[in-house]
Amino acid sequence: YDRWAPIYDLVFGKVFDEGRRSTIAEADRIGGRVLDVGVGTGLELPMFSRKTRLVGVDLSEPMLKRAQDRVDRQGLGNVEGLIKMDAMNLAFPDASFDCAVAPYVLTVVPDPHATLDELARVTRPGGEIVLVNHIGAESGLIAAVEGWMGRRSADLGWRPEFPWSVIGDWIARRDDIVLTERRRLAPFGLFTLARMTRR
Repeated sequence: YDRWAPIYDLVFGKVFDEGRRSTIAEADRIGGRVLDVGVGTGLELPMFSRKTRLVGVDLSEPMLKRAQDRVDRQGLGNVEGLIKMDAMNLAFPDASFDCAVAPYVLTVVPDPHATLDELARVTRPGGEIVLVNHIGAESGLIAAVEGWMGRRSADLGWRPEFPWSVIGDWIARRDDIVLTERRRLAPFGLFTLARMTRR
């Protein structure tokens, strides 16, 4: 993703806009302190309410530098920090956040379950985890096309055939997580928003 940093906003800005806005609406509804995992260039940071306190993490230093430039330029005083960090090994104490958001992250991390475990760990009881991802078709022509695309996009770590079962199975094995909402988003229902509450 270091190579994508200079052109990320141009290439992915509009495509992922609805998912970002939907994620932010849920996080702002919860309020308090929010962890933004995979913050990238910080495209969504100005969209949050200024009352929502934000901490953003990402593995890419060039992305984080662009995010910091955006924070400085726009005077986003509600951003407490932007930190280089692995989503599968978050360096925060348990229950540090009221909400953790991870838009478009699960399909690119090597171990989605480890990432989900960390999101749950750093979210306080009663808080929420909000995800947006493309969920692959389960069968038919679209499933075949997504499989073909997945084999050709492995270098980016993108998995267009990503199944809901990765998230669903994780929820099923956890006593402390409840699926609150699952809905498709524009454009064309390509992306799915999932909200989970930590008991």
